[in-house]
Amino acid sequence: MGRICLAVGTATVVVAGLATSAQAATGTIQYFDVSGQGFRVTNPPDNACLTLQVRADEIANDTNKSVSVYLGTACNTFVTTLDPGRAVSHVGGPQSVRVIG
Repeated sequence: MGRICLAVGTATVVVAGLATSAQAATGTIQYFDVSGQGFRVTNPPDNACLTLQVRADEIANDTNKSVSVYLGTACNTFVTTLDPGRAVSHVGGPQSVRVIG
């Protein structure tokens, strides 16, 4: 989990099915690939499926809302829910997330 504190690069995410509401979580979802390269999504929108740039080996929810984590790129194959401040490693290489608004 020490890598969470490292500076990470900004990742571009593909947003599918944006919510009609302008609501968004405050903070970042940080994730790392198997080589330790870091990425982040800043102030992610509520209820939108966000495709991660790479498969995540480690993922941390540093937002003010819970985040659902999925193996597939279209928020399918649910893995876990990360409450604010929680992180997980080695959970199968998730590829998408959704902020639970």
